[in-house]
Amino acid sequence: MRSEELYDYSSPEIMASLEHAKQLCACLNRISSVDEGYRDLIGKLIPDFPATSEICPPFTCDHGHGIKMGENSFLNYGCVILDGAWVTFGNNVKVGPHCQFYTPQHPIDYIQRRETKETAYPIIIEDDVWLGGGVVVCPGVRIGKRSIVAAGSVVIRDVPSDCMVAGNPAVIKKWLK
Repeated sequence: MRSEELYDYSSPEIMASLEHAKQLCACLNRISSVDEGYRDLIGKLIPDFPATSEICPPFTCDHGHGIKMGENSFLNYGCVILDGAWVTFGNNVKVGPHCQFYTPQHPIDYIQRRETKETAYPIIIEDDVWLGGGVVVCPGVRIGKRSIVAAGSVVIRDVPSDCMVAGNPAVIKKWLK
């Protein structure tokens, strides 16, 4: 699944991983990030989740173990992470509400798309990035250090460091240094 090659998402191992994450997300979404048990649940869902970081429920992900979270990072309410490939958040990342991170890519050919096969491409959000609310990040995208993605943007290609992007598709609006 994380090899960037075609895989069958209906395999028993992947289905078990999806089920595990759905159960943990359902439990997590019944509490707040300040409630007793939050740290235990988030740690079961996302391995090595830093004590200095926070995800505000409601939160949804496919697997959880495909998410790497840096120190002092924050994901606001309603984020969705489809982590068939790695989704990496650097240190000091701020993510607005209702942001979505999609790593799966279905085949372009409609006959192949009928099968239970897809590929997945990693997403990397580098240190000190700020994503406004409602941002969508597509498969294989890297967002460079210190950049800002304006609310409502759809990021379909890499974003260099030290710039602000906006729009659908997101384009550079200004350089920050």
